[in-house]
Amino acid sequence: MESGPAIFVGTVFALFGGGLLVWTAVRVRQGEPVAVGVNRVASATLAGVAGAGALALGMWCFTRA
Repeated sequence: MESGPAIFVGTVFALFGGGLLVWTAVRVRQGEPVAVGVNRVASATLAGVAGAGALALGMWCFTRA
């Protein structure tokens, strides 16, 4: 019974984390800032860590399903 919510939350985290990582990589590759008004390296690093963390959390939720 508890696997339904775990699968839903895992999917949400995995999609968000993957999307954030792809978006960050595209912005960095194009030389565009990831966040306006913020240091490019710091914003790309923080976005990358947040994306990887969300992706890892999504995978962890899938192991609990």
